[in-house]
This record gives sequence, C-alpha cells and structure tokens, in this order.
Amino acid sequence: MKKQIQRWFVLTCCVALLSLSGVGLTGCDSQSGKSSAATNSNTETTETTTITAQASNQDMTQLPKLEGKATVVMTVNGSPITIEVDGDNAPITAGNFVDLVQRGTYDGLVFHRVVTSPQPFVAQGGDPQGKDPSVPASRLGTGSFIDPETNQSRYIPLEIKPQGADEPIYGKTLKQAGVTAPPVLAHTRGALAMARSQMPNSASAQFYFALADLQFLDGDYAVFGYVTEGMEAVDAIAQGDRIDSAEIAAGLENLKK
Repeated sequence: MKKQIQRWFVLTCCVALLSLSGVGLTGCDSQSGKSSAATNSNTETTETTTITAQASNQDMTQLPKLEGKATVVMTVNGSPITIEVDGDNAPITAGNFVDLVQRGTYDGLVFHRVVTSPQPFVAQGGDPQGKDPSVPASRLGTGSFIDPETNQSRYIPLEIKPQGADEPIYGKTLKQAGVTAPPVLAHTRGALAMARSQMPNSASAQFYFALADLQFLDGDYAVFGYVTEGMEAVDAIAQGDRIDSAEIAAGLENLKK
C-alpha cells in the first residue's frame, strides 16, 4: 500500500511536466521526482496575463484545421517515428500540429523533458525556442509558436471529443464541462498530445508522447494522434535529444488554413 501511495504521488507531481513552465506552475525534476516551483512571481503573473489575453482573443475560425487524417514521420536520432494525426476527432489540434510540421517548426527542436523513472511517463518537446542556441536549457518549456503573419503567439483551445458526441468540447476539461463520458482519443501508450499550462487554451507548439497508458490524464489534455510505427524509437528518446526532422507523409490535402 505504501509503495502504491508513493507511486501515485510521484505521478501526480509529474503531471505538471505537461504544463508550460514559467507561468507559476509547480514542476517535477525528471531525475529525482522532487517537486520544484518557479520563483519569479512578478514574471509569472505577467506571462500568465499575456497568455490569457492572447488566447482569449484567438479566433478559432482563423486557426488551421485538419479535415480527416494525416501521417507525419518524425525522425529522432536517425530513427523514424510514424504518427497518425486524427483530424476527425481533434481538427484544430491536429491542424495546428500538421501546419507546424509543414512550416519546419519542429526540425531541430529539443525534447526538454523526458520522464522514465520511477516508471515511464512522457517525452515532451516542441518548444520553438530550442532552435536558438543562446536560449538556456532551463528556459525551454516556456516558449510558443510565433506566427510570422501576426508576430504574435498562436494558441489553440483545449479540444476534447467525448465518446458519443458529434463535436469536441472546447476550452474546458471534460470535468469542467460536466461530462462523464471518456474521450474518443485516450492516453494509451504511444498517444501524441498537446502540453499546456493550467489555462485550458494555452497550448501552442509543445507536445508529448505518452510512454505508457496514462488514463488519469484523459479529459484534461488533448490527444490528437498515435504512434503507429517506431515506438521503440520513442522509448529511446533521452532528455536533450533533438528532432532530426518532421515531415508530412500523407494527408496534406486535408489541411485547411
């Protein structure tokens, strides 16, 4: 029983790893599992206010959408990882990801948080700041995609489709929406989902692979695809590894901008 409680505590602490750091959230050290918190409260308040304002002003009709499926091949350490991106059940989240892949946003970016101990959890990357060698590793996890057309961060709404529903729920977790049905896209091993802060509509470019079944995240974070080939390459990702490249292998015609 004691071991089960300890395991639950560590996993609960590490859920914060899915959040963007630097906005007043508590994190978890990927090596020790000890909790750590950001310390600059003034900076955190400013960044939180900025993200909230930009996210609330984001027009969903102007965001890329994926109408159907797409296949993305992400290469890490020379090994290909094939991902089926699901625009049928997560059109905005999937469209945002495929659009960023098409732009080359993910090429060369770092997996800045990889948690495999005391049990497999997630491999998180996709912070656009990772392309700038002058950005310290401690800063990674705070960045977002800057749209060159607006020169502002692009944020997407939390998007989760419950089983039996015709459309996804936007801007709320399933619990906040009063929905008890599980999501169509669940956190099974190999799931691809968006990282975000505590604010539901704060996801931008950062994503994570689920290294194990993580049902306790279902309904809180937006899954939008699954690894179909190359899971052994995902399991081999270490913190600090970079994405060699990410390319759209099929389904680009389904991307609508």
